[in-house]
Amino acid sequence: MAKAITKKVDLKLSLPVSFLREGDCFIAYSPALDLSTSANSFEKAKKRFVEATEIFFEELLEKGTLSEVLLELGWEKVKKQWVPPVIVAHEDVEVDISPSLSTCLTSPQLAA
Repeated sequence: MAKAITKKVDLKLSLPVSFLREGDCFIAYSPALDLSTSANSFEKAKKRFVEATEIFFEELLEKGTLSEVLLELGWEKVKKQWVPPVIVAHEDVEVDISPSLSTCLTSPQLAA
């Protein structure tokens, strides 16, 4: 009979999380994990994000894909610790949509 091998993993992370409000809904999003969740209050969104993050890592560990996924997301392993990518700026960027692009977006070919 095969013996199950379990390995305890202790991860403590500090993640950048953006909180957005869309109407009555609060959205928590972290680009470091490309993970988001929502709730009807800021505190619930924050709590749900922590829960979603725990489930995310549990699944990666269960499937054995932790290293693969974190590397794809831009994380680095430094002295046996995983370090998320660093956000260097968060700013509003003004974008001017040209009339030719708006015409293209409303063309009948794209409506199908």
